[in-house]
Amino acid sequence: MKKAIWNGEVLAQSDKTVEVEGNTYFPADSLESRFFQDSSTTSVCGWKGVASYYTVEVGGQQNTDAAWTYRDPKPEAENIRGYVAFWKGVEVR
Repeated sequence: MKKAIWNGEVLAQSDKTVEVEGNTYFPADSLESRFFQDSSTTSVCGWKGVASYYTVEVGGQQNTDAAWTYRDPKPEAENIRGYVAFWKGVEVR
């Protein structure tokens, strides 16, 4: 079972994660939604498509754009539709 942890809280945990380019993607339904806020930030990957970001808030501290998802991935990345990955100090173990 993989877990994503930040500021002492488990943000997500699942045994159905997907690894892509060194990042662990968690199914969206494995997230503790109370910690996530939509962000207006987006980025573009040439083969995955447009990523949308979430800001994580735990214990009054925010980690801006610490999680991302591909809501409408390109066909090559269809396996991560509905999945969320982390960075910016979020520990995945």
